[in-house]
Amino acid sequence: MNNNDILRRVRYTFDYNNAAMIDVFAQADLTVSNTQVDAWLKKDDDPTFVAITDTEFATFLNGFINLKRGKREGEQPVPEARLNNNMVFQKLRIALNLKAEDILEILLLAELRFSKHELGAFFRKPGNRHYRECKDQVLRNFLKGVQLQLRPNSPTQDVQEDAADA
Repeated sequence: MNNNDILRRVRYTFDYNNAAMIDVFAQADLTVSNTQVDAWLKKDDDPTFVAITDTEFATFLNGFINLKRGKREGEQPVPEARLNNNMVFQKLRIALNLKAEDILEILLLAELRFSKHELGAFFRKPGNRHYRECKDQVLRNFLKGVQLQLRPNSPTQDVQEDAADA
């Protein structure tokens, strides 16, 4: 999954409009314009589509954490220059204040089964021998599960994208 896909899914899941998205970035001390947000949310094949950088997306996720959990005292975290699915998953877990059991329930909503040990491997440091790379499918199903949990009566993002492609 690319950063723009995840950004679109988070926006849809939490029912954020552009003003709310701009506020999330502002929570991490980054000023973005309505035009930038629109360009990031476009489909990849749209001529006005702009890919959001890892640093910009890390800033969004840091702002999302600040919005959901409150700003921490002192210096704010520096946004990462490179992101991977494990880092995105970890930041979403922190923002939503989820324990392993909560994540396992969310994944079950998306019909994906994991053990607590398998899940824990995603949140280990890359040098750890039990570290496991989080594949797109796991992150996609986690986001789908969060959407099903928060908006149970709405169609899933995958269904909407399939309908738009038809």
